[in-house]
Amino acid sequence: MRNWLLPEYVEDVLPEEAMHIETMRRRVVDFLLVHGYQLVNPPLLEYVESLLSGSGSDMELHMFKVIDQLSGRMMGLRADMTPQVARIDAHLLNCDGVTRLCYASSVLHTVPSGLTRTREPLQIGAELYGHAGLESDIEIQRLMLECLSISGIDKIHLDLGHVAVFRGLIKNANIPDELETELYSILQAKDVAALKALCADLSKQVSERTKQALMLLPELYGDKKILAQAHKFLPDLPEIRMALDALEAVEKELISVVDTIAFDLADLRGFHYHSGMVFAAYAKGCSNAIALGGRYDEIGKAFGRARPATGFSTDLRELARLISPEPCAKGILAPFGKNNKALEKKIRELRETGEIVIVELPGQLGDKFPSNCDRQLVLQSGDWVVRGI
Repeated sequence: MRNWLLPEYVEDVLPEEAMHIETMRRRVVDFLLVHGYQLVNPPLLEYVESLLSGSGSDMELHMFKVIDQLSGRMMGLRADMTPQVARIDAHLLNCDGVTRLCYASSVLHTVPSGLTRTREPLQIGAELYGHAGLESDIEIQRLMLECLSISGIDKIHLDLGHVAVFRGLIKNANIPDELETELYSILQAKDVAALKALCADLSKQVSERTKQALMLLPELYGDKKILAQAHKFLPDLPEIRMALDALEAVEKELISVVDTIAFDLADLRGFHYHSGMVFAAYAKGCSNAIALGGRYDEIGKAFGRARPATGFSTDLRELARLISPEPCAKGILAPFGKNNKALEKKIRELRETGEIVIVELPGQLGDKFPSNCDRQLVLQSGDWVVRGI
């Protein structure tokens, strides 16, 4: 094996793609900053317990682990930045009221989330803490849609779900924890046959209506007509009624800024830490969600400070693959001129205006003009001027 070969699903990012990703990152971060989201940059490496706090076992299989040579404790390379940002809000900032934070950095996964995905996503996102109302859910979802739009995604499909529907059914049916986990896995896979078999095995303490409601969940996917069916056929429980009303309200707010909206009442992604509405954005040319988010009010308890929270994240490397890069800017070739003050001043002025100026090294040019330059700096009538090649 050649020593320079990279591991599977790990790759170098070459200049054109790197510039494409960086341009998108700058646009999104600048957009988040002007909306009041403060940039944070948590460490890549932390103790495993901290990285898994509040997220259950969802992230454990995705996390690389190493032994800390100083303390002997197990450390993890982050697979998701959300728990880290929640820790920063709870312990380091410790602010009352609403806090808005954003981030943009690499995470590492033990296995890729799809056949075309990398194991080193560039995760960018925003989190809003300290507000439990529907208004903050709408703010975050609008923000996600606008971030995707300024990145170059023109047609977006939005899926909305609410974990309170499933939680309400489970809570009122007194279903044991082990069966709850099995139901969760089956509903995530939308395995109707397995769901039917499991419901048939449920004890007589579980009402037939609850069993029918569980069987119905995988079918409750589609446009807003689904919400009417859910109101009609699901048990009339306060948490379910509030969840359905919230989904309807969000749909009314966002329908004008997104191409299509659908509802998925069996979407239990992140069930172990999400506590309310969840959402996912999709775009043409990609079978997987291009951005994900949801409410996770309960995660703050793990850090000793329970806070309402909602947020979203996306992978800029995946987005970059969906959008054609802009042509790379060409530079100006300047001659090598040691101690030439006038030339140095002109080069500095050009760079301050955003121009790329590449200084030729002695013996560099020869007969071949650099491919990344389309102009050159020449001395003309005593002045340094830029002219085309």
